[in-house]
Amino acid sequence: MAPSRKPLPTKPRAAGITDVARLAGVSTATVSRALMTPDRVKPATRDAVMAAVAAIGYTPNQAARSLRARRTAMVITPTISNVVFGEIVRGIDDALSDAGYGLIIGNLDNKRERESYFVDLAFAGQVDGILLMNGWMPKKDDRSLRDTGLPLVALNSAVDGPDIPKVVVQDREAGTEAAAHLVALGHRSLGYISGPLGSWVQNERWQGFCDGVTAAGLDLATVVHWRGDYSFAAGTAVAEEFLRQADPPTGIFAASDEMAIGFIKRIRQAGVAVPEHVSVVGFDGIKFARFCEPTLTTIHQPLQEMGRIGASILLEMINAPGAPQPEWTRMPVPLIPRDSTGPAPKRSRARRPVTVASS
Repeated sequence: MAPSRKPLPTKPRAAGITDVARLAGVSTATVSRALMTPDRVKPATRDAVMAAVAAIGYTPNQAARSLRARRTAMVITPTISNVVFGEIVRGIDDALSDAGYGLIIGNLDNKRERESYFVDLAFAGQVDGILLMNGWMPKKDDRSLRDTGLPLVALNSAVDGPDIPKVVVQDREAGTEAAAHLVALGHRSLGYISGPLGSWVQNERWQGFCDGVTAAGLDLATVVHWRGDYSFAAGTAVAEEFLRQADPPTGIFAASDEMAIGFIKRIRQAGVAVPEHVSVVGFDGIKFARFCEPTLTTIHQPLQEMGRIGASILLEMINAPGAPQPEWTRMPVPLIPRDSTGPAPKRSRARRPVTVASS
């Protein structure tokens, strides 16, 4: 009798689209739509599909990816409601469209828990490269976008890693220039309205402002520091604190135009004249800065150009893997003087703010 033989080991079968469909409780066509055109699938269905993809480790094969009519990049943005990010995305889309690429906008809506969906999308092989505008590496559990091996470019804010090109503006130099502008007008009592504490951009602008203050021989400890989040509402909230001070600063640098505009509107309602009593400098150079009253002195960011440059670097990384790329691209940002800044008031004649009811 011939000895029995053990069966040869078989290679585990790779998870397929049918496995994803079975686990998610949908058809294979729905799985395809959820991966290829997620905006055409109900959020609950899309979430179920992406959860199944993550659970079984499904990755479309390269042949399937090559059948896509257009190659695609994804941009991760903290929010699409902020005009700054919207202008950068316009520049990105222009460059990608010219190269025949589509664009997926990964809107986090300022919620870290939304990262997981976009991480799953990248691992599912639906994008060829990623632009990060949020300032950190999105993760899901123990996986991050870095683990996809896809080309990554950071825009507007730095992300750690020499392998990630960073396209930013000269935030620190701009903060120094804002301080120098106010000091040159005679202001010796200064205030600063920050962005979210801990962010790379906020740190750079604040450090630059500090550099300008100390270079002018002023005591950094006298600078009034208010916390904001780049929004109109934050500027209005800071204005309320300003109005309660008996001897408030006469020169203010706000780390965004939206905060500067919200601040100006509220203090003018209270009878504080700009720039006769208080001068205000913003940051961004958004279109609203030219049309508010008074027109806003601001640091002008080349937002669309930043987007185009970042997208161009990403395209080079996709089309020429391994080709050297600059780790840093720092774009200059000029200060645009307008009507919101003027000579410092003489303290003996300066009008103290008086709080009035909001309109």
